[in-house]
Amino acid sequence: MNNQRWLSQNFFVFFITWGVFLPYWTGWLVQAKGLSVAEASLIMGVGLLARGASTLFAFPYVSKYWSSQTVILVLTACSLVATLLYIPISSFSTLFVVTILFSAVYPALLPAVESTASALVQQGDVNYGKSRSYGSLGFVISVLIVSVVTGYFGEQAILWSMMAGLCFILFIHFLPTPAVLLVKPTKGERKESLTMRSLWQVKSFPIVLLVVVLLQGAHASYYNYGYIYLQNLHVKNYYIGLIINIAIIFEILYFAKADHLFKKWKPSSLLLLAAAGSTLRWVLVFLFPNVWMFMFSQSLHALSFGIAHYAFILYITKNLPKQQIPNAQGIYSAFALSLSTAVLTLIGGFLYEISPGLAFLGMIACTVPALLLIAVTRKRYDY
Repeated sequence: MNNQRWLSQNFFVFFITWGVFLPYWTGWLVQAKGLSVAEASLIMGVGLLARGASTLFAFPYVSKYWSSQTVILVLTACSLVATLLYIPISSFSTLFVVTILFSAVYPALLPAVESTASALVQQGDVNYGKSRSYGSLGFVISVLIVSVVTGYFGEQAILWSMMAGLCFILFIHFLPTPAVLLVKPTKGERKESLTMRSLWQVKSFPIVLLVVVLLQGAHASYYNYGYIYLQNLHVKNYYIGLIINIAIIFEILYFAKADHLFKKWKPSSLLLLAAAGSTLRWVLVFLFPNVWMFMFSQSLHALSFGIAHYAFILYITKNLPKQQIPNAQGIYSAFALSLSTAVLTLIGGFLYEISPGLAFLGMIACTVPALLLIAVTRKRYDY
């Protein structure tokens, strides 16, 4: 199979499920399972800690012994089993336990898929941005479908949508796969990537990691409370899906052209642009608490998320050997997409109880330091 097509197809399929999980899961716990916003925030926050631990330790470890294909198949099967456990339960304690289990296996699919992308890009025959744009397209389609089905069948349809998406991933991964992703790491390769310590020997890596931790963590309130925030603004479920998709449409446009538009840009320049765009985004949502400004701010998602993510992928692809890619992806997913988001979800939930707008404004406590950090270090570490 053509590697570009395979990667595009797999990004598309995975992000169909991500479009169910990311914007709707907290709302599903509140609306379908009857939890309060505070209870759902606590569960999702602890779930993010479980996600961070699994992507930091479990995913890099199994990647040393299993092929990329096997890793994805096992994680998908375990995720499907975890969703089945949600069906009969409704108490806070059981939802807490099952969500930790689900959070330990399902989100690890993200670095697994991204690692396959980095491996194929390093071979020189794959355009990352082009394939990643298909992932964003899958997210858009998923959000639209879920917004429609929840309008007709209620929030319980969110769980069934996740199950259907996971079954789709399993089906796709039984189709032909690029040979490089079927190969188990050799004993020699395992020795080259025994620990993550060598990553810290790359002087610029800790700086780049800290910056993306701050920038991606700053999306915590948007991911967890954006759905509820729009409901509080009396937006109907169907339109909520459309509004959420504005961000992803701009993300698609960015990823589709990123490899050409930013071909000569350094990761530090991209991160600086991302930090500025993110700061502006959350300030606008706070200052103008209405649907129209929220819709406008969605266009800045291409900066706050898209450019920050692309900059990190560009950085590790150019600066790290193949054997260290899963380690770097695991650390990125654990700290930037999980642990920082977990901490800021709890803080955002506290701020949201005071005033919804404060939950968004509070995120600039991450974006402003990121701006300053890039400005101070970009020339010294040349990244």
